[in-house]
Amino acid sequence: MGRVGWLMGAAAAAALLAGATTAGAQQPPSRVLRMATSVDAATLDPHATNALFTFLVVHQVYEGLTWRGDDLKVHPGLATRWEQVEPTRWRFHLRDGVRFAGGEAFDSDDVVFSIQRALAPTSNYGIFVDTVQAVEARDRLTVDVVTRVPDPVIPDKMTRVLIMDRGWSEANRATVPQNFAQREETATVRNANGTGPYVIRNREVDQRTVMVRNPNWWGSQNGGVARGNVTEYHHITLTSDATRVAALLSGEVDFVHVVPVQDVARIQRDQRLRILEGQENRTVWIGMRQDVEELQGSDVRGRNPLKDLRVRQAIAHAMDLDALRRTTLRGQGVPTGSMWTEFVNGWARETDRRTPHDPARARALLAEAGYPNGFSVPMDCPVGTYDEACQAVAAMLARVGIRAQLTIHPNAVFSQRVRRQEPMMYMLSWGVPTFDGSYTLRAIMASRSVGGAATWNAGGYSNPAFDAMLPRIDAEQDPERRRALIREAHAMHNADLGHIPLYHMMIPWAVRTGVTVQHRADNQFQVREIRVE
Repeated sequence: MGRVGWLMGAAAAAALLAGATTAGAQQPPSRVLRMATSVDAATLDPHATNALFTFLVVHQVYEGLTWRGDDLKVHPGLATRWEQVEPTRWRFHLRDGVRFAGGEAFDSDDVVFSIQRALAPTSNYGIFVDTVQAVEARDRLTVDVVTRVPDPVIPDKMTRVLIMDRGWSEANRATVPQNFAQREETATVRNANGTGPYVIRNREVDQRTVMVRNPNWWGSQNGGVARGNVTEYHHITLTSDATRVAALLSGEVDFVHVVPVQDVARIQRDQRLRILEGQENRTVWIGMRQDVEELQGSDVRGRNPLKDLRVRQAIAHAMDLDALRRTTLRGQGVPTGSMWTEFVNGWARETDRRTPHDPARARALLAEAGYPNGFSVPMDCPVGTYDEACQAVAAMLARVGIRAQLTIHPNAVFSQRVRRQEPMMYMLSWGVPTFDGSYTLRAIMASRSVGGAATWNAGGYSNPAFDAMLPRIDAEQDPERRRALIREAHAMHNADLGHIPLYHMMIPWAVRTGVTVQHRADNQFQVREIRVE
């Protein structure tokens, strides 16, 4: 990254800290929150990679036009209100008097710039702007988002399109997002300048990011909108499960965001600690490379077994999801046949039917497809929240003759491999931050040519009949008919076994007594809402 970008970030942080010190007695008592999780943000660029752990950091600093509260509903953010003035035109009325951490005034030009930036080829946030045709500034505090087709979830999508200052981005040569897949280094990888409640004081990649309250945050003025009292936030990365739990038990951290399932009961027995748990709006599934004629690294030559529906059916029959939940997950999972949870608009019981566990049927299907002795295939997984499940799945595949050569990568490496469409078989956890099925339909199930910049379809699943459903869903304005079309498309994908859903994740959090935080199905939290006593 360029030295100019680093100096600008440091100067802004120093100015803010000086302002906070000058305020002296006017400042609230210091409240420090130390939170430990398993994976660090891969970048500070707010449009570079659409990953849970990255968003967990950057959305403390940057804000969208809207934000999703602890009630999981959409609330005003940098926009105070919005309306659909035409079927394909949403109008957002912006908050006056907002400034970025560096002191720059926020206005409609920054919104136009940021949405256009999210549309850039290097952006990984295309799924949130996939229907956007144009962004128009009507005046200093009014912006129109024009879509190609009616899009009822634009306000939901805007919770994830974080707003940057155009001038700061231009000065730091960061007008387009970092090319994360190609490991590009830009000023925005390690520097941030948002309008949000916190600014970054210090960042040690893969170790610790320290944030302090932004004294100029609009939400702190006129009585404020936040319920929390945290003045300093330490976002700590501890990749080892044992180390993370030990830090909580010793009092070195106040909050653990990723709790190993094997330690839940132990933590519950400690009267100084509390477990907060519930089902996450996130599903773990198997992806399979279906767009190549031969699998790299497989012992099958000249053919791709994963292109054969019978092989994909065999993989599904090999999965003993009840055993996976009982043993590997220690009860912290919900076996499923659906690609999304019941929290998502478009979920239906009939599309949540699981393929029965039947190893004998799996072996028969493999023989019928021409693989009586099975075959080998490389399999990719990330370290972290479901690597043990990956190992269990590989063992289940081996029992029916599919020899999965499992490699567990660091999270950033795994994400880059998926973005470059390199894995032959892989497991991925997928959340739905818009809480609408169209998010997964377009990003995971649609042909890559249809999904475009939004696509995470690393396996290359493609069904023209499925793709033809998407314009119908986009154009349908009746909510119930739209849900029916989403269910129809989901059923079509399930019949193909384009991906093989395994389970919905459970997300236990652990906090010490005196920390008040709302457990959320999207596995996110806003530090501004947390109280520490």
